[in-house]
Amino acid sequence: MLQLGQKVFIVADSFEQNLPIGEHGYIIAYDRNADNVFEYVVRVPKVNKHFFVTGSDIETEELLLSQEAEWNLREALIDFALATRNEALFHRLMNGESEENPSQDGNKDVVSREDFIRQVGLKAWI
Repeated sequence: MLQLGQKVFIVADSFEQNLPIGEHGYIIAYDRNADNVFEYVVRVPKVNKHFFVTGSDIETEELLLSQEAEWNLREALIDFALATRNEALFHRLMNGESEENPSQDGNKDVVSREDFIRQVGLKAWI
């Protein structure tokens, strides 16, 4: 749950109420009515209005800034991989694979000794 007075940005308009998407606002109240779908009341100073919004229509400033920083880092790594012709780094970035995946894949193929003997015995019996 977001705090009162917290700065948020409107990122969506799921109920088509003509929300000013992209504008910042401040949470001024919670809507605690169980029959209402709206969770927050947000004051948008630029349009000098307050709006009832759902939690999915707003995002905190910190979250948006961290997502933008991650996106810029990924773009910079892609540019670096292209400039240095590092094909492995480029494919890893484009496929979304992390460095830990190859080591985890190797562990999945390892079976215990008893399971291996059981599998060999089943194949030999067939």
